[in-house]
Amino acid sequence: MPLTTLSESLRTLLVRGLLAGLIAGLAGGVVAFTLGEPHVQAAIEIEESATAPHPGPHESASAPAEHTGPAPEDAHTHGDDALVSRTGQRVGLFLATTLAGIALGAIFAVVVHYARRFTALPGPTLAAVVAGCGWLAIEAVPFFMYPANPPAVGDPDTIDERTLLWLGAVLLGLIAVAAAVGVGRLLRHQDLVSVRTVGQTAAFLVVVAVGYLALPGIDEVGADFPATLLWQFRISSLATQASVWLALGLAFAFLTERAGRRA
Repeated sequence: MPLTTLSESLRTLLVRGLLAGLIAGLAGGVVAFTLGEPHVQAAIEIEESATAPHPGPHESASAPAEHTGPAPEDAHTHGDDALVSRTGQRVGLFLATTLAGIALGAIFAVVVHYARRFTALPGPTLAAVVAGCGWLAIEAVPFFMYPANPPAVGDPDTIDERTLLWLGAVLLGLIAVAAAVGVGRLLRHQDLVSVRTVGQTAAFLVVVAVGYLALPGIDEVGADFPATLLWQFRISSLATQASVWLALGLAFAFLTERAGRRA
């Protein structure tokens, strides 16, 4: 069965993508809250303990700290005195993932709309393939070059540079996936599936390897930051993004198959 009848309008696919994106955003929010939030809170506690005033050698530990001036400009506050409380940040987490999921769903629908013109894959299968390629390009390739860092890690003065490098890694992922798809089209008349698979995989890995060598590395993790907490946060971040793409692909595939059976 093609993407329903291959005659669905872009508007229909957009509505489907928005609904699938909503589901994916909510799923990502649940995973982020369950797996990531405890590590974020632990990192915030480390950051606040590092910036909190400590009694001097001649001060009593129970004596109130005496402040003679404003707090340092580079000190971050995440507690009750922050611009947004931790409760507000947790609520905002679900709002952010939901809105991001909806936007991603719209983009996903447009990609499927154009991708269906170049393949005879069934609609649900095409949705799964596009979701897998999207995760590889936008999440996996950038992550393994510039993995996510928790609060208290990273120099605020380099945030613009790090953002641009991350965008460069996303572009690298898109180019790598495009190269794999291009090789697949060149080998579409090859009878051996293994040859097509090896060719596409090799094209993807070669582009990624060259890009990784060209992009500069970034290491701003302090020596005193717990390595276990760092990698727990990074794994939870990767799991959150994977859950978003998995839910998006499955939801879009389900809605596509359901629409095809009702037609």
